[in-house]
This record gives sequence, structure tokens and C-alpha cells, in this order.
Amino acid sequence: MEKLLIIDDEEMLVKGLRLSLEGEGYIVDAAYDGEEGLEKVRTGNYDLIILDLMLPKIDGFTVCREIRTFSNIPIIMLTAKGEDIDKIVGIEMGADDYLAKPFNTRELIARIRALFRRANNPYIRNKDEIIKGDLYINTKEHIVRKNGKLLELTNKEFDILVLLASNPGRLFTKDKLLDIIWGFEFLGDTNTVTVHIRKLREKIEDDPANPKYIFTKWGSGYFMK
Repeated sequence: MEKLLIIDDEEMLVKGLRLSLEGEGYIVDAAYDGEEGLEKVRTGNYDLIILDLMLPKIDGFTVCREIRTFSNIPIIMLTAKGEDIDKIVGIEMGADDYLAKPFNTRELIARIRALFRRANNPYIRNKDEIIKGDLYINTKEHIVRKNGKLLELTNKEFDILVLLASNPGRLFTKDKLLDIIWGFEFLGDTNTVTVHIRKLREKIEDDPANPKYIFTKWGSGYFMK
């Protein structure tokens, strides 16, 4: 049974989410500020985190960035603002998904299920080790090295890399990447894929403007030779 942690200072929202999620069979814990949330993540054993952006003591961006220094646990970020820049920054901090408040609880549950399906999707992690040029990818240990140097990738960046590396020459459209990596029909635009590809290239390419690993077929999608 999966254990979830909600980090949000809106007590009524947390109460409602707890009831709904427990009704779906999840074990639910809560923290009401960033400091308490970080402490619980460090000491608890959670399978997924629902993290609010605007938190007392330590904001959600900082909490997300700090969690990513020691854990790859899936994170869904909540924001009341809804501006694209906040969503993009959240993604770059390492969040796996985001929802703008107010949101439908059923949509949150669908996204939680999608992240768990993705984590257990053999189509994404179908080999223990992949070697592409200077890149070494260990899908079992969630490790990527370039020329022996360890690279720090977010969960989404890692899954995109593994998917492309596991299917050389196959073209994946942005919509297809959303469907496979995010695990559901994405309700927003495809800009999130563009952001992830850009950040991934910055980490694995010598020159992101002239990539040798991840190629773009303009108007169609991405592929790896």
C-alpha cells in the first residue's frame, strides 16, 4: 500500500485530500510547513509527495530542490498562482508534475496513479544498463554517467533519456512523450516536454545547440540515433 505525504499549510484542503486519498486505499501523512515537510521526508518512508508551492518557513521550490539532493521520490507540486513560469521553475527544481489550485481531486488521483504506473512501466526501464557513446545509464540504480562523471537528472529527465536510448532511431512526438512518460493524456500544452528536453540536453550534451545524443525532427518530435 503506497504511503503519501501532503505538505500544505491549508488545513481544510489537507483534511479533504486525506479523506479522498485514504478512500482510494492510500496511507496519508501530512506536514503544514516546509521545515516540517523536509524533516518528515528525511525520516519517513513515503512513495509520493504532494507539495504546495507557497509554504511557511521554507517555500515549496526550496523544499523540492532540497529533497532532490537525497531522494528521487515522485513529487506533485501544487500552486495557487498558475503562471507558466512557476510551473517551469517547479519542473526545473525536480517536480514530476504540477496542478494549479483550485483543482479537481479526481484529477490529482489520476496523476498519482499515472506516476505509480510510470514507475513500474517496463517500456521505460526495459534494460538494466544502456551505453550510448560517452553515456552510461543504469536503469536499475537510476544512475547516469558521462565519461565516468555522475549526472544529476530529475525523474522525468531520466525517464525521457531511458526511453529514447532504449528505442534508437524511433521518433517520439511531444504528445507521445507526454502519454508515455507522464502516463496520462496531458491537459496542458506540450511546453513541459520542451522544458525537459532543454534541461536534459544541458546536462548530457557538450554543446546543447548542436546535440549528438538527442535530435529534433522539426515539427515532429525527438529521437536518439
